[in-house]
Amino acid sequence: MTEKSPPLPSIAESDAYLRMLVTCVQDYAIYSLDQTGHVNSWNVGAERITGYAASEILGRHFSVFHPDDAGDTADAMWELQQAKAKGRYEVEDWRLRRDGSKFLAQIVITSLLGEQGDLQGYAVVKRDITMRQRMEDRFRRVVEYSPGAIVMINKAGKIEMVNAQTERMFGYSRTEMLGQTVEFLLPLRFRALHPTLRGAFFSSPVPRPMGAGRELYGLRRDGSEFPIEIGLNPIETDDGVMVLSVIVDISERKRLEQRFRQVVQEAPNAMIMVDTAGRIRIFNRQAEVTFGYGEGELLGQAMEVLVPARFRPAHPALRVGFSLRPEARPMGVGRELYGLHKNGSEFPIEIGLNPIETEEGTMVLVAIVDITSRKSAQKQIEAALKEKTVLLNEIHHRVKNNLQVIISLLNMQVNTVSDDAAKSVLIDSQARVRSMAMIHQLLYERHDFSRVDLGEYLQRFGQVLLSSFGSLTRNINLRVDASADLVYIELQRATPCGLLINELVTNAFKHAYPDGVGEVRIILNLTSDGGATLIVADHGVGLPVTHLLENTKSLGLQLIPVLVEQIGGSLNILDNNPGTRFEVSFPVV
Repeated sequence: MTEKSPPLPSIAESDAYLRMLVTCVQDYAIYSLDQTGHVNSWNVGAERITGYAASEILGRHFSVFHPDDAGDTADAMWELQQAKAKGRYEVEDWRLRRDGSKFLAQIVITSLLGEQGDLQGYAVVKRDITMRQRMEDRFRRVVEYSPGAIVMINKAGKIEMVNAQTERMFGYSRTEMLGQTVEFLLPLRFRALHPTLRGAFFSSPVPRPMGAGRELYGLRRDGSEFPIEIGLNPIETDDGVMVLSVIVDISERKRLEQRFRQVVQEAPNAMIMVDTAGRIRIFNRQAEVTFGYGEGELLGQAMEVLVPARFRPAHPALRVGFSLRPEARPMGVGRELYGLHKNGSEFPIEIGLNPIETEEGTMVLVAIVDITSRKSAQKQIEAALKEKTVLLNEIHHRVKNNLQVIISLLNMQVNTVSDDAAKSVLIDSQARVRSMAMIHQLLYERHDFSRVDLGEYLQRFGQVLLSSFGSLTRNINLRVDASADLVYIELQRATPCGLLINELVTNAFKHAYPDGVGEVRIILNLTSDGGATLIVADHGVGLPVTHLLENTKSLGLQLIPVLVEQIGGSLNILDNNPGTRFEVSFPVV
């Protein structure tokens, strides 16, 4: 058996169902008017939008919604006349709510005709578009006051909207641009291809920059061209998808880039710009001279072409390491760096790395200096210094040997003299020569010809002095307390300092202990002000300070103030109670 189709609803049933649907719509006010404009149906959406309940509005004239209504229904009736004449009337206008507030409405009034074509009344569909209008107004304000030029075009390429910055940038008034195709703002050579590019964007409308990797130009009203960047953004509108183009004049940036390139080209050092992939983007004239390549020969090549083969495997990792921490710094600190000339020869170089922000990301500006001449000069200096060191070493050795000869001659003279006074003078002279010989001995041994370690000098020279005076010092103990910190004195003051030490210690040996038994103490310390203090003290019979300072006839004591002055120091002689204490303060290196 064949199933029967369900019976079709009656016209009355369909009409009731339609009325139920209309009544439940909340986003649109849907109501009907009689021929005179009085409300005779009302849905939930109409109540929500206007604030009138059905019981409050049914039977009232629809002019109550017009803001200018004051009992005069002329404007409202004119709208009905338009709907009657054309069958449909559309308008966006302000309307009143029950509480007196205004809202912007999108209104469609349609005439309702009977079977004989006679007017039965009107259907009104009304939507509150206040929020949409506010958003559109806000959008237009943002666009209008944007610092960049903004142009909105439709699918046909016609200009729908421009802002004030577009007028300033291109030199056209707004009215001159609206309705024109966007190609109107492009140089002639680009116009033929542009519609195809425009069509490609509309086929896949996603935000993106226009012409990535290409030079883009705009055309001003005066016919001049200027470089631009363009960002494309699809915008959904009631009239379909449009494109919002944000245009930036990059003339100043281009000028700065050109100036930068010119500075790099004219730099006295080799300058190479390398991109994130390690490809050479700029290779200046000095780089061509340094590496032996012609103009443009290496552009686009990998940076490793300039690196000797043995360093190439490690170089990419070094580039990546720099990209992770891009900051200006020298490359390869503590390592020998070499460049590779076009002819295959290597040469020593120094490299400075500087990160540079560009439109294509962070690049590296590499400054390279050929240090072949410097290395050669350095070797010559090192050779000369070595030769000088050998010469100075030999001089000090010979001076020490010559002084030793003098000491031997004085010793021979001592052995031939019977007069005690003369013998004492010869022994004193012999000690003074030894003090000078010891200075040259230390310089020779340490290979440091600029300064002398006073602590070591005191230890060694003290023992030499003890042995020099023989039986006179057999029972005298010499105690040297040198600071744990090294105390140095430069060569120019080393000899007078050695003579001063000799005079102070010799004086103590000869005069402090008549019975030949006692102790002489030498103390050397650094002071808080960066200088040093030398103390020679004994606990012997002592001498009056005034006698030491004013009435002495001893050559040694007469030499002490002179030698103190030569080392830039100051002298203080104290009564050690018993004994005498000499304190010398002087600067050190």
